[in-house]
Amino acid sequence: MTPIDTAAYRSRWRRYHPAVKGVLCGGLLACALLLPPWPGAALVAAATLAAAAAARVPPGLLVRVAAAPLLFVATSAAPLLVTVGGPETLGWAEGGAARAAEVAARASAAVGTQLLFVLTTPVADLLARLARTRLPTALVEVVALTYQMLMVLLQTARRVGSGQAGRLGYHSRRSGIRSAGALGGVLFVRSLDRARRLQEGLACRGYTGRLTVQVDEQPVRPVELAAAATPPLLVAALSLAHAALL
Repeated sequence: MTPIDTAAYRSRWRRYHPAVKGVLCGGLLACALLLPPWPGAALVAAATLAAAAAARVPPGLLVRVAAAPLLFVATSAAPLLVTVGGPETLGWAEGGAARAAEVAARASAAVGTQLLFVLTTPVADLLARLARTRLPTALVEVVALTYQMLMVLLQTARRVGSGQAGRLGYHSRRSGIRSAGALGGVLFVRSLDRARRLQEGLACRGYTGRLTVQVDEQPVRPVELAAAATPPLLVAALSLAHAALL
């Protein structure tokens, strides 16, 4: 189990229906994309951090998980600062700093809302309920099986990599390349073997095209939906009020 899954299962909001958390995170995501970047993105980020603290998401884990997406956002917004062509081959773009800041603010706020949902909602809880919607059953089951296979392969990669490191498989660059190639080969062979065994196991159990999974019932209460919708509505009201005053 990855640290993200562990945090989701230990989250204080685990007992809430995924739809409730979807209203909160989806509403904040819409605010990040549709409202003016200032103060909309700042308000969305503040609401997201407050919600993460209320859900008892480990701050260190949130920082580690958000580091790569935020780095990608920063590198994607940086080209907006310069312009190519014209009198100068390369120069500073007029208004580029404002556009880059707007894109970075919107994208960072949107990333935070998605990470909040991921760190508070286990994938198993989400997929089991998606099967009850109008989504194609085969699509939901393929996603579930792919996710399960990825978790198994990650665990296998950690065990094999730990064994290789214990045998000094990565003490030099040449041996590290050789060990990485061997690790990739082992994962490829084992993934094919596990897929074959999974197919045979489903066939032996009379698979008819639908996997039946027992899920704990979590009623969707109107009070919880109203509470989840309050932060996005408040962010939208404050942002629009600020825009009206300007």
